[in-house]
Amino acid sequence: MVKIFADGADKKSMLEMYNNSLISGLTTNPTLMRKAGISNYKEFAIDILSVIKDKPISFEVFSDELKEMEKQALEISSWGENVYVKIPITNTKGESTYKVIANLAKKGVNVNVTAITTINQLNFIKSATYDCKKCYISIFVGRIADTCVDPLPIVKYAIDLFKNYDNVEILWASCREVYNIKQADDIGCHIITVTDDILRKTFKNIGKNLNDVSLETVNMFYNDALQSGYLI
Repeated sequence: MVKIFADGADKKSMLEMYNNSLISGLTTNPTLMRKAGISNYKEFAIDILSVIKDKPISFEVFSDELKEMEKQALEISSWGENVYVKIPITNTKGESTYKVIANLAKKGVNVNVTAITTINQLNFIKSATYDCKKCYISIFVGRIADTCVDPLPIVKYAIDLFKNYDNVEILWASCREVYNIKQADDIGCHIITVTDDILRKTFKNIGKNLNDVSLETVNMFYNDALQSGYLI
């Protein structure tokens, strides 16, 4: 039941995923946009939104000053009714964005609170989202797991914490592997963002016979050694 959102910034791929019935929404961020060679933020966003009008899509603010962050969010929100504005849980100085989120909520902006990694952050931000028309709470599960901390209790805690907030959905961010989709679904997470490379593996591999996977792997090793002309 978990909704799959495509995460990326390559226009061709974004539009391809948008047209896939298995994809419920899309997200991007400044890092992905930079990697994709995007130089004009607004131009890129407006271009994408000229096609993607009926699925939610998240764009992120990039100011580090709280007042400017709110101003950017209002501008981004005006680009489309399906737009969610990503607000990081803090700025680079570690200053909370609580007031920014609360103010945007009162102004009817769809907010995506991003870069969350701790239970304390979830507790602190809860009341700021109360007035949100719609809100995603993005927990960076992969980055938590990278520190050798089990992220599942944090996601479960978030699901329970916001269970009475009909306007809030919990989002599993920084997906690392196809199995994460099943994990998110099993614990009742509402949304998972998945990058293009993992999505393609998902469509290709889910349900594949494991004996076939083993044989494909053996063939890959054999063919690579053969093509390299290795001798012992």
